[in-house]
Amino acid sequence: MPTPERTSLAAIVDAGRDILESTGPAGLTMQAVAERVGVRAPSLYKRIRDRDALLSAVAAASADALTSRLDATGDDLSLLAVAYRSFAHERPEAFRLLFSASAPEDSLRRASATVLRACADLVGPEHALDAARFFTAWATGFLQMELAGAFRLGGDVDAAFDYATGRIIAGLTAD
Repeated sequence: MPTPERTSLAAIVDAGRDILESTGPAGLTMQAVAERVGVRAPSLYKRIRDRDALLSAVAAASADALTSRLDATGDDLSLLAVAYRSFAHERPEAFRLLFSASAPEDSLRRASATVLRACADLVGPEHALDAARFFTAWATGFLQMELAGAFRLGGDVDAAFDYATGRIIAGLTAD
C-alpha cells in the first residue's frame, strides 16, 4: 500500500504565499515551506522542482489572486486602479514578486486582460495596449514608491493617487 500524501501543491503554494508576506523573498525557502506544511523538505520535491519553481508557483498564484480581484471590479479604470492598489497594500511582497523574472508570462497576461479591456473602452482597440502599459507603469511606479515609504514630502498620498488616476484617465480620453 502506498504512503498517503501528507501535503498538496495547493498547500505548498499557500504556505509559500504566507511565508513570502511575513519574511520576504529571502525567507521563502523549501525548508520554511516544508516546516509550515508539516513535512520534511525532501518531500516537497515530489511537487516542486526547486526554489525557482516555488517562486514561480507563488507568483502565478499571486497573479491569479490579482486577476480575480480585477475581474470582479469590472472595466472602469479608476476602480481597477483602486483594486490594484489595495492588492499591493494587502500583499506587498506578492505585488513585488509579480514584477520579477519569477512571474510566469501567461499569469501576467491573464492579470492584464481587464486593464486592456478598460483601456480599449477608453481609447479604442488600436491604442489599448499602449494605454494599458502607460497606466500600469504609472500605477506600479506609484505603488512601488508608496510601499517603500518614498513619499516623504507630506500631503495626502490617497488624494495624490486619486488625482493622478483621474488626470491619466482624462488624458487618455482627451483625443
